[in-house]
Amino acid sequence: MKPDDAGTGLDRTRPQDLLEYERRFWGRGLSVAGVDEAGRGPLAGPVLAAAVILPEGVCIDGADDSKQLSRETREQLHAVILSSARAVGVGAASVREIDRRNILRATTVAMRRALDHLHAAPGHIVIDGLRVKYLGREHDAVVDGDALIHSIGCASIIAKVIRDRLMRRLALRYPGYGWERNVGYGTSEHRAAIDELGVTPHHRLTFTGLQFSLDL
Repeated sequence: MKPDDAGTGLDRTRPQDLLEYERRFWGRGLSVAGVDEAGRGPLAGPVLAAAVILPEGVCIDGADDSKQLSRETREQLHAVILSSARAVGVGAASVREIDRRNILRATTVAMRRALDHLHAAPGHIVIDGLRVKYLGREHDAVVDGDALIHSIGCASIIAKVIRDRLMRRLALRYPGYGWERNVGYGTSEHRAAIDELGVTPHHRLTFTGLQFSLDL
């Protein structure tokens, strides 16, 4: 067990009971919101977070770490999660916020917004990765939580699908960067397009390494 999982009781192997973590809180009458983000590393586009509260006992077959799933599978599961969840909240932080605040603080903003958009208040919050200093809410944090905790895995799918859809729409407005394929990540195709075409309003200037000026 890694130090980041202290107090969660989780080991590092995927539990046979995918609801093992949630059941501990359901048994105390507490709902659980799993939170994850998508888009911390790209050169373009917002960072997006999702929070998912599952009804007690509900397990969505196939829902796992979104990075391990095909686009088609993610899209199918996205629809199932939305129809099955007790509550889903989504929040984003813009490129401008990322450049102003830094990606860590912008991700925190996106997570706070996702939790604020839940129409049911969670009794407990668990986040993928490390603890979030400025979240403003008590929470657990579990490294690889998207693979170990079902509600986080569901949140990772929601966040990834919504962000990818956004980047594919932006690709129609800004052709040539390959966003319909790389969704803003720094592939060789994307970097070559920046060299040739320059940056767009949706590029993170602090990530591209270009000189810039922000109205602070």
